[in-house]
Order: sequence, then C-alpha cells, then structure tokens
Amino acid sequence: MRAHHPTLDQMRLENVLAALSNPMRLTVVRRLAEGGQHPCGSVLSGVSKSTLTHHWRVLRDAGVIWQQPSGRENLLSLRREDLDARFPGLLDAVLANLTAEEAEPGAAPGGRD
Repeated sequence: MRAHHPTLDQMRLENVLAALSNPMRLTVVRRLAEGGQHPCGSVLSGVSKSTLTHHWRVLRDAGVIWQQPSGRENLLSLRREDLDARFPGLLDAVLANLTAEEAEPGAAPGGRD
C-alpha cells in the first residue's frame, strides 16, 4: 500500500496545526528538523509500533513529513520546503517555541505538565 502525501495545494493549516498539537509529534518534528532522513524506528524510543504508526500517519497526512519505504522500514524526513512555501514562518515559530521551552527551568517536555 502506498502512503498518501498531500500536494502543496492540498495542505491545510488546520491539519498541520492538529498534527503539531501533540507533544510526541512535536518531538518528532524537532528531531527531523535536524536534517536528513531517519529510520522510523529511530526517532522515538519506548513507544509501541502501533502508536508510532498512528503518529506517522497524522504527520504524513497533514503534509508535515515524507515517509518513504526503504527495505523493511520507512525513512522519515521533514517537508521543510513545502511547509515554508505554504505557511511561511510557521515551522520556524514552532521550533523556536520548542527551543525556548527547553531553556526555561522546570519546563515540561512539549510544554505540558
């Protein structure tokens, strides 16, 4: 089965914001923002395969990530250029906020208690 990746004009702000509203998915986005492709099993640890599959689908269907088959697993990468073209400044603002939250003493991961 081939994964659905929305085209640039199919990407909707409400879907991207919903995908970014989960702390676990924000962790994925921050990791993928470092660049390159990452095997799907290496991005988050200690999470069940079914939970990972759900998060990958939400991010992929919103247009936040690319998911490409490679052998027995999938490689994930951030759709940085597409997100910047469709929603200028959004990804930078999200990533800057994550960095600022991490710098605050006592901040909870993902900004939630």
